[in-house]
Amino acid sequence: MTRKHKRLAVIAGGMGFIAAAVLLVMFAFSQSVAYFYMPADLAKTPVAPQTRIRLGGLVGQGSVVRGKGSTVEFDVTDGSDQSVKVRYSGILPDLFREGQGVVTEGKFDAANHEFIADSVLAKHDEKYMPKDVADRLKSQGLWQEGQGPQAKAVR
Repeated sequence: MTRKHKRLAVIAGGMGFIAAAVLLVMFAFSQSVAYFYMPADLAKTPVAPQTRIRLGGLVGQGSVVRGKGSTVEFDVTDGSDQSVKVRYSGILPDLFREGQGVVTEGKFDAANHEFIADSVLAKHDEKYMPKDVADRLKSQGLWQEGQGPQAKAVR
């Protein structure tokens, strides 16, 4: 082999290694992706069973029901006529309360129209919410810049 052939072989081997690494990273990311939905999106778009998703919006006024132990049920709404009942077993964050922003992660049970959450993130203003959630809530008049949700009731 000449020097030129050796150099080409090293370059081709390096490119192959980089391509394999990129494919492995892409495969790993595709396995851990959780798509983001709001209640109105769930009403329009069917979700495949056992698919992990994130559900975001506002905790509905008067919807928090504490069950046995650490089980809690509450509604998540985005200001539309749609709301989704969420069931969560665990300790809720300190900032969790009615009318505040929440992002839950888990699986949607379309048969019961219920979201089974395994994690709940509650934040006090839009600085800590995903940008698209805050933008949607602001466009519907349910969120003001620098404050919590407006005083009007959320369904």
